[in-house]
Amino acid sequence: MAETVGFIGLGIMGKPMAHNLLKAGYPLIVHNRSKAAVTELVEAGASAASSPAEVARRARIVITMLPDSPDVRSVALGENGVLAGAGPGSVLIDMSTIAPAVTREIATAASLKGVKTLDAPVSGSEQGAINATLAIMVGGDEDVFERCRPVLSALGRSVVRVGGVGMGHTVKLVNQIIGLATLEAVCEGLIVASKAGVDVSTLLEAIRGGAARSWMLENLSPLIAQRDFRPGFMVRLAQKDLRLALALAEELQVSVPSAALTNQLFRAVEASGQGSAGIQALAIALERLAGYQISREGSTSKS
Repeated sequence: MAETVGFIGLGIMGKPMAHNLLKAGYPLIVHNRSKAAVTELVEAGASAASSPAEVARRARIVITMLPDSPDVRSVALGENGVLAGAGPGSVLIDMSTIAPAVTREIATAASLKGVKTLDAPVSGSEQGAINATLAIMVGGDEDVFERCRPVLSALGRSVVRVGGVGMGHTVKLVNQIIGLATLEAVCEGLIVASKAGVDVSTLLEAIRGGAARSWMLENLSPLIAQRDFRPGFMVRLAQKDLRLALALAEELQVSVPSAALTNQLFRAVEASGQGSAGIQALAIALERLAGYQISREGSTSKS
């Protein structure tokens, strides 16, 4: 019989992930600050819990999917947190994107109670969460990883153990440096192409078979051209990830100029009140610098 799983954090990513665990046949206990998401999951077959501690008392594997390091620390270590309810042999899997140092802090506290931990952040945006095609980067002991692999495989297409505790979150921050800096380059290219009169669809067809091909180019270029800035992954959360990545780079004394530039451009988007837009809104900051607005057909539109 499948182990009972607890899920805490039913946001843009967490809610579809929880649905996929139900579809895979896992008994599911859920908790979230917003009750509407809990109600939806209960109607789909989950059970509700009143606190993270209750989730941990009722589930042997508990997943957290939360916005930032302080949220995860509070949910894991707080008075009614996961560790207040978890018993020996339980596993806490954090699938948020947080600071590796906080991951290690929680793992140390968990070990004192006989609770194992994995850090298993994801990449793939909302659509990947819906389709269970996420890339999952896992840090933690190999035996714990193997125990939880079936659960993680219900959520993602690629599930890779990358090292010990904290390494999952480290690799995720590297993923964000590469991915978000790539998005910045995509936006630059789209502005040049559009102002030169190149149709965006034609551009994608022409270069998708070459070295410039990327997830950002394939998935976000059409949205930018259509002025569709609905969030699959929010600007403010990308900024949080870049803040963590820049802090890690500072700790390691590594220069990351493209990540720093992308951080500043996202800051300009946030300053214009669009922190809840999708990350493709990065194009807006570059359009303002260029005095030109990208269009699907490559028009002479001015921003």
